[in-house]
Amino acid sequence: MEKKHWRYLVSGGLAGLTNGLFGGGGGSVLVPLLTRWCRLEERKAFATSVAVIFPLCLLSAGIYLWRGGLEVGTALPYLLGGALGGWLGGRWFKGVRMDWLRRVFGLLLLYGGVRCLL
Repeated sequence: MEKKHWRYLVSGGLAGLTNGLFGGGGGSVLVPLLTRWCRLEERKAFATSVAVIFPLCLLSAGIYLWRGGLEVGTALPYLLGGALGGWLGGRWFKGVRMDWLRRVFGLLLLYGGVRCLL
């Protein structure tokens, strides 16, 4: 296996581990790994992250559901809102300049980090 394939495998594993442990957030790990370590172009890294995180989230949700930690009725409104937000984000993605996308992503990471510490 080529060196870059190992990097992709490790990056995906770290994203999956993060997603499983924290119930999400795998994309916040995956985007920097794909851009810096795997040398993937930024726009492709964001899109790849979404494509990878979707099945990871399904897997994590299935495990939480199986273990009794997920109330589907409670999650449904978030799922519907998330689907709408995902659709809108996907439509706008191509037109957003990368410097703004990077800034917003960084702000979201900072916000999440501060919220976790407080």
